[in-house]
Amino acid sequence: MLRLPDFTYIRPRTLAEAARVLGDLGPEAMAVAGGTDVYPKMKRGQFTPRYLVSLSRIEEHRGIRREEGRGLWGGAGETLSAVARHEGVGRWFPALAAAAGLVSTLQLRNAGTIGGNLFVDTRCNYYDQSFFWRQAVGFCLKKDGDICLVAPGSRVCLAICSSDTAPVLSSLNAEAVLVSGQGSRRVPLDTLYRDDGIDYLAKRPDELLQGVWIPEASFGWRNVYLKLRRRGSFDFPVLGVAAAVRIGASGACEGAKVVLTAVASAPKVVGDAPRVLCGKSVDAAAIEEAAELAMRVSHPLDNADMDYWYRKRMTRVYVTRALQQLAAAGQTAGAPDASTRAGKGSHGGTC
Repeated sequence: MLRLPDFTYIRPRTLAEAARVLGDLGPEAMAVAGGTDVYPKMKRGQFTPRYLVSLSRIEEHRGIRREEGRGLWGGAGETLSAVARHEGVGRWFPALAAAAGLVSTLQLRNAGTIGGNLFVDTRCNYYDQSFFWRQAVGFCLKKDGDICLVAPGSRVCLAICSSDTAPVLSSLNAEAVLVSGQGSRRVPLDTLYRDDGIDYLAKRPDELLQGVWIPEASFGWRNVYLKLRRRGSFDFPVLGVAAAVRIGASGACEGAKVVLTAVASAPKVVGDAPRVLCGKSVDAAAIEEAAELAMRVSHPLDNADMDYWYRKRMTRVYVTRALQQLAAAGQTAGAPDASTRAGKGSHGGTC
């Protein structure tokens, strides 16, 4: 039976206080909100903090509200269930509601927070095992070892981003609000992630996520999220596709963004997608070209469930399905092994 190791539990009342505590304690401390990822990894010896700084009492990182001229605010401390059920989120950004509702199980969504999902640790079949398993096979670059067991020649860890909500918020051009003892700053979500399985967040250790802003310019865009996983009940994504488009009055696409997850250590923006989609109708030819481009930049490795070559090919399939749904004026089409929600949604940015 795996047990939690001993640790000291600290419960600050403000984000600034929590950030100061993290800064004072250094690498021996970790922040914890719902704990649905932190506690299991502590049991497996992947995380070894002596101090846990709880965010559960802090009210300033809660709330979901729309502010005219600013956009939609989503507090990092809101549970995934609250995000999935929120009426405004479901109406304006159905892809975000869908993504939050597809994380793990209902019980864990009731405890886990959207901030925790945005910052969830990268995953790998050689890493997400018990201490005894990893000791027997040989420790990897991500924890206790000096070699990447997925690609021994790699100088960086290749563990993958497994967040469902990160690609959606990236496709909506959301900004993260980070708080530290020095104050707060806003960071575009696209620049918050690094393609490095160990050092995967571009933030300081003492910075905490207060929440995210989806900009006002994002309202009026259609958006969708599709997720591939072996079991539809609770698995992490082995491929996720978030897509957003704005269709003008003439029927032509005026803006588009496609973001992949679980194919790299960071959410992967398909940079050429706007080029082939914008300025014309999102027809079969444009969708096919965009899906082909997505498959070319999708580079899954043999470090997750399902064969990597299958996941790469399914990138084209899922991007095709996502764009077909968005082109169909919000009509939702069923897809095997995928949960979808499409409709008038949002996006920030243009072609």
